[in-house]
Amino acid sequence: MILPPSRSIAEAHLYMDLRPCRCGQARFARRSAVVALDDGDLASRYSGECDGCGQHREFTFRLPAEPVAGPQGMRYGGDAPSQLIDPGEWLTVAEAYARSVTAPVQQAEPDLLRAIAALDEVMKFIPHGEDAVPVHAFTDRGRDVQLREPGRFRRDRLAAVRAAYAEMLPRPA
Repeated sequence: MILPPSRSIAEAHLYMDLRPCRCGQARFARRSAVVALDDGDLASRYSGECDGCGQHREFTFRLPAEPVAGPQGMRYGGDAPSQLIDPGEWLTVAEAYARSVTAPVQQAEPDLLRAIAALDEVMKFIPHGEDAVPVHAFTDRGRDVQLREPGRFRRDRLAAVRAAYAEMLPRPA
């Protein structure tokens, strides 16, 4: 199956990590290749055997028409919302990275940057002029997160959590 475009290598790897094998293991040694699709577009194909059970796993992501370019730092994609990962999944990812932060914070900087980038991804689903992620943006995978606490997807709350994570980052010397 050919999936929608992954906006970055980081987004493709995160998508694969969020979809474990039937045995429950998410990790597998990934070989990658750029392949031509029947319609002439290019795609990235990742394949390998599951670390848990040896089952062959394969993911093929259509390459975006325009590569993501932007400022330095951790980013999963451009300005448009993800077509692969829904806002509920992004929020779960942000929380997982933030929970993994322990003292000293200097060593936790990569996880904090990933948490902030994942929150930025959630906010991309909020339409201009709106206050929250619309219900239709959620898939079955992320809808449970939204149903448990819909207020977590309000722009002001997401911005406050993002600011708290950013405040935890080490200050330049």
